Amino acid sequence: MAQELGFSVVAGLDEVGMGPLAGPVVAGAVVLPWHARLPGIKDSKALTAQQRERLDVAIRRRAVAVSVAEVTSEEVDRIGLTRARCRAMVGALEGLAVEVEYLLIDAFDLPEAPLPQMAVIKGDATCVSIMAASIVAKVHRDRAMIEFDSLYPGYGFAQHKGYATRSHREAVRQLGPSPIHRVSWAPFREFVSPA
Repeated sequence: MAQELGFSVVAGLDEVGMGPLAGPVVAGAVVLPWHARLPGIKDSKALTAQQRERLDVAIRRRAVAVSVAEVTSEEVDRIGLTRARCRAMVGALEGLAVEVEYLLIDAFDLPEAPLPQMAVIKGDATCVSIMAASIVAKVHRDRAMIEFDSLYPGYGFAQHKGYATRSHREAVRQLGPSPIHRVSWAPFREFVSPA
């Protein structure tokens, strides 16, 4: 669609990690060749970890440019999730090795990026470059959470990736928050505070 408007370098942007109680918010930016085909690609949430890993390799081989940026949990606590999302997306965009002319973004626009852009509703399920951005961001974040699991044992980060599972909430009740928990975030405070 953007190519039909005369733009030749189009980046898909998406973020992951908005909902977890711990860990970074991560954004991916991917520029694919026009009419790129990536068999098996779909919304990262609809893929297994193995499928995402395989597609991450395929995306990086096929893409014109790929970039990933993260905002730490400490920064999320300081600036809030919405600003963290924007900061991660701008970071991913700035990390691309090509000059982008147009942005396709999942669901929301990005006023911080002074480029023509389109917010695509359900873009992570309908737009190939946004799906690719979601996958590379998710693979990056999952790998980071597996590393955090060895740094902060007992929380189960490798299994739940920071999401609010029962086992995760129980670990926080027993161990207290880790350095990567979003302690200022209301959903975190709600479950750690006594009723």
